[in-house]
Amino acid sequence: MLIKFLEQPNCLLNQRNRYQLLATMLINLICISHGIGIGWLSPILRKLQSDESPLNFQLSISEVSWVGSAVGLGALVGNALMGLLLPRIGSRLCLLLVAIPHSCLWLLVYFAEGAEYLFIGRFLAGVSCGSIYISHPIFLSEISDAKIRGSLGAMLMLSVNVGILLGYILGTHLAYHIVPFVVLIFPIIYFISTLLIIRDSPMHLIRKGKYKEAEQSFRYYKNIKDSDQLGALTEFEEMKQTLTQSDKNSDKVTLKDFLTRPALKAYCSAVVLLIVNQFSGLYAMVNYMSDIFALSGSSMDPDTCTIIIGIVQILGTCATTVLCDIWGRRILLVVSSAGVAFSLTCFGLFTYYAQWYDLSEWSWVPLFFMSLYIFLGNIGLVGCFFVLLVEMFPVKIRARAASISIAICSLFVFIMLIIFPLCMDRWGVPATMWSCAGITALGFIFFIFFLKETKGKSMLED
Repeated sequence: MLIKFLEQPNCLLNQRNRYQLLATMLINLICISHGIGIGWLSPILRKLQSDESPLNFQLSISEVSWVGSAVGLGALVGNALMGLLLPRIGSRLCLLLVAIPHSCLWLLVYFAEGAEYLFIGRFLAGVSCGSIYISHPIFLSEISDAKIRGSLGAMLMLSVNVGILLGYILGTHLAYHIVPFVVLIFPIIYFISTLLIIRDSPMHLIRKGKYKEAEQSFRYYKNIKDSDQLGALTEFEEMKQTLTQSDKNSDKVTLKDFLTRPALKAYCSAVVLLIVNQFSGLYAMVNYMSDIFALSGSSMDPDTCTIIIGIVQILGTCATTVLCDIWGRRILLVVSSAGVAFSLTCFGLFTYYAQWYDLSEWSWVPLFFMSLYIFLGNIGLVGCFFVLLVEMFPVKIRARAASISIAICSLFVFIMLIIFPLCMDRWGVPATMWSCAGITALGFIFFIFFLKETKGKSMLED
């Protein structure tokens, strides 16, 4: 039975898929490190605003919003750089470059003498983040089989969420100046493993006319031996012929290519996906989770609740990894958006009534609904986001359109991170939660009636 399971084409441990899985796990080391940076900030921000600040200064609410949102500005720069570099120097070199600004973040954290150090550090973390969210999904889509592409793509956010949980734990239990030394291990291992093991994708090498290297890369990632010579050549030649024909005019992409019927449909879906992904608050709340629990009216320890949320987040993306290529992207997004809207509404109701009544006996309620919110948010709106964003665009404009979309997403990240703490401070937690719930509910309606399924779609077709 085990042998039959391993022989299934959609099994990640299938002999053909093993090197694709290995490459995914190695490049996601930097995603874990990025997640640590996100999660670590949540408990640390509360400390930096208190008299127990581990540094010789305290942060104001305004400084908190700027430090928190700096990652969005950096991501815009990272998106632009990666969009320019990826088609020119290839995925392998781009993957290597990602480690440099991320490492600088932790050096600035260690030597911080003012809020500007943290702002610049978070900005550089954003450069790394913006680069990751373009280079990784595109690279994985080009080396993976269609039957496992969704699972491998979902592992990106799974890795980020593992890092977020580690960040929550490290920020809560380790001294401020010890954390940078611990975390720097990840980008170092990532850089070395990428340098020694990762190869450029066969698609990129074909576009550069390096057909021999492209075939070697194809064989490597498909784990095809010499005994499979005929089948390997047939599959590779089909890819080579398709890409060669489609790329003859790739340098002459015109405005008309962006105005085709498939492209316009993809834009509508992408805009809704981007808005709901960010303005559902899923990313912002992860950054400010400890503050949210402190203001929720619950008597439970905010840092303990935050760590529990980190575990739930991992379970959500694990579910996406398993279900993405079984159920499809659309059904996960429908379930996810409905659950997020419901959970936020209930969380807002509790925090509203906690202002007027003693609800100490119900302190578990905010944790329950926030856990439900995070779990359901991660099975679709987070876990399927980058997979779907790459798959939905026509092949000729895919790289450019995906890059532009992720750049817009980074802008939304910046806006959401800078206004979220201000909204909680001025509107209160209930109104903030209900606003996010309303936006997500509108997305739910769109996903039901208009979103096109991309499960099993070939990356060589529109």
